[in-house]
Amino acid sequence: MSTEIINGDVTKELQDAMDRLVRRVRAPEVGRRAREEMDRMREETRQRVGTIEVAVDLVRDARNT
Repeated sequence: MSTEIINGDVTKELQDAMDRLVRRVRAPEVGRRAREEMDRMREETRQRVGTIEVAVDLVRDARNT
């Protein structure tokens, strides 16, 4: 993927995360912020499209295969 289409701030954040991963350094504050952002996005999606029950369908499809 070309980094030209990614915002510079996002690119820096991604690079910092990769550097921490390689060095095996935990960043609890970064993790907390990421979880909060994921929770916010999940709630926005739930409000916009409702609850989507895909897991049940996937399990049923797996059983029928």
